Amino acid sequence: MSTYPVIRLRRGKEESLDRFHPWVFSGAIASLPEGIEEGDLVSVLTHDGKIAGVGHYQIGSIAVRILAFGDRVIDAAFYAEALEQAARMRLAIGLQRPDNTAFRLVHGEGDFLPGLVVDIYGDTAVVQAHSPGMHFAREVIADALVSLKAIHINNVYYKSDTTLPFKARLDPVNDYLRGGNADAVALENGLRFNIDWLRGQKTGFFVDQRDNRSLLEHYSRGRRVLNMFCYTGGFSVYALRGGAERVVSVDSSAKAIALTNANVALNFDTPDAAGRHDAVAIDAFKFLDGVNTGDYDLIVLDPPAFAKHRNALANALRGYRRLNAAGIAKVAPGGLVFTFSCSQAVSREQFRLAVFSAAASTGRRVRILHQLTQPADHPVNIYHPEGEYLKGLILYVE
Repeated sequence: MSTYPVIRLRRGKEESLDRFHPWVFSGAIASLPEGIEEGDLVSVLTHDGKIAGVGHYQIGSIAVRILAFGDRVIDAAFYAEALEQAARMRLAIGLQRPDNTAFRLVHGEGDFLPGLVVDIYGDTAVVQAHSPGMHFAREVIADALVSLKAIHINNVYYKSDTTLPFKARLDPVNDYLRGGNADAVALENGLRFNIDWLRGQKTGFFVDQRDNRSLLEHYSRGRRVLNMFCYTGGFSVYALRGGAERVVSVDSSAKAIALTNANVALNFDTPDAAGRHDAVAIDAFKFLDGVNTGDYDLIVLDPPAFAKHRNALANALRGYRRLNAAGIAKVAPGGLVFTFSCSQAVSREQFRLAVFSAAASTGRRVRILHQLTQPADHPVNIYHPEGEYLKGLILYVE
């Protein structure tokens, strides 16, 4: 039985917990224990004293992230069990293979570990804490990762300087918790990618587009491909393997362009492949302004999150409409547009409406061929639909 400080809910506010939703909002709380601090483990009690769950407390709208419903001690055994379950699921869906060593091991609420993200690159686990509680548990988590039976991990790198709440003032330091000097090349569906977890965005690579990159490879043969917001060039490398006639990668970051060129060179050492790829460091909208209609048969629009918070939603939707209008207007007749939103604040319906409005503004005939989402290693907890964040459409444009 746990002996954690007690948070008591207002009458009737336990209903979401009865439906296994893993968040307790600040407005649902009747009383807080004296001296409670961010990241503390707490027991959440209903108005009449029944224990509803145990989780991490933090200041803000989401006051408690539930780790276990009912009573449970959150200790090393808890994390070991939860991580083994996550690892077994990845093995069951065939993600760890000789030709694939990059995948997500823990996807927060989707793996019943709210506030924690773990990506695997070969024998290295890159850990991100999105809550103070997971930050304080990082050493226990590192021990559990290197002790996994289902997946072999030698190195654990902690990278949470941009993911923890700013107001918590935790001052996290990015560094190896276990091991170090790891091989920073991972395989995804037989393609090799340099993973820069030390200085790159997120955990060093966007593993959530793996399945969508494979689909693009299927459609690339003989096409002229434009990959906007290319970052490390994932879509570009798949397009080249798929037989694209020409691939142009665009990103505003010179560093991203250097990574893209390095990944192309890592996979294709023939003059033919190098001659089919160009990379340009320029603002995406400025580049699109200079594109003539018909220059490209396939355009990828995969921007960074336009809305990280709901108060930025209106501006984000305007951005998606503008970007997609440009892409749909410029693609060649009979061409394809792969368009995405990774903004959790933007719903699937809102994104689709923004793309619809963009298409209508061009006057072109447009059909949806595929509706895309995040892959299986980014599972959505059925009780937490907010976990569905990646939206995508493949459009056929006449």
